[in-house]
Amino acid sequence: MHDWDPALYQRFESERTRPAVELLARVSHPAPRHIVDLGCGNGNSTQLLLERFPQSQLIGLDNSEAMLASARKRLPGVPFVQADIADWAPTVAPDLIFANASLQWVAGHAGLFARLMRCLAPGGVLAVQMPDNLDQPSHQLMRELASQSAWRDLLAHAADQRAALLSVEAYYDLLAPMACRVDIWHTAYRHVMPSVQAIVEWLESTGLKPFLDQLPAVLRDAYLQAYTQRIGEAYTERADGHRLFAFPRLFIVAQRAP
Repeated sequence: MHDWDPALYQRFESERTRPAVELLARVSHPAPRHIVDLGCGNGNSTQLLLERFPQSQLIGLDNSEAMLASARKRLPGVPFVQADIADWAPTVAPDLIFANASLQWVAGHAGLFARLMRCLAPGGVLAVQMPDNLDQPSHQLMRELASQSAWRDLLAHAADQRAALLSVEAYYDLLAPMACRVDIWHTAYRHVMPSVQAIVEWLESTGLKPFLDQLPAVLRDAYLQAYTQRIGEAYTERADGHRLFAFPRLFIVAQRAP
């Protein structure tokens, strides 16, 4: 994929940050000494961690240099490191690994989650939030359009960029043998959006990105136009003219046994 666009991502920063706030609220570690914000993006979640644990040694990690540049402007006193979650290993065992909307881009969750738990210090916490929306109209329509003849050859593997989530039971069974506490829950947000175009703009910076990045300009515009039309049909106008954009998310907080 091409690099991420921080400006596009930030258009809905309040809505994107809300799950991070709710995830952090369920982290019960009293005073983590070392914290890693795994997939920190533009630093919105890192800022929450800094405000909650100002005395901790905090590092933000992401594979996007554009996002890291934005994060460094936001929080110049925090070290931000470019690295890939898939092969990342800490030099010091963290007391908290915080991964807000990042692990869905990493394949092999069975091995990944077990590895992250092993990286923690005894009593450390793994806190994860992931979009669970691949079965929503927003993402079904991406794949349906990608299968049409106009785009099929170029988009044959676009959907593979996102890792399919395991079942709740599978995540629990992975984590429970290593943990003294596992907390798992779903939240289905209903974001009030002003227009169809606003929904599409939201998705352009995340879920749509692997599809749009593979297309030349003319085909990209045609795909986006067809997608926007279908999104308007899937997310219909409400009584006040707004659209409700459904966005399920999966939350996991697991504390490693002391």
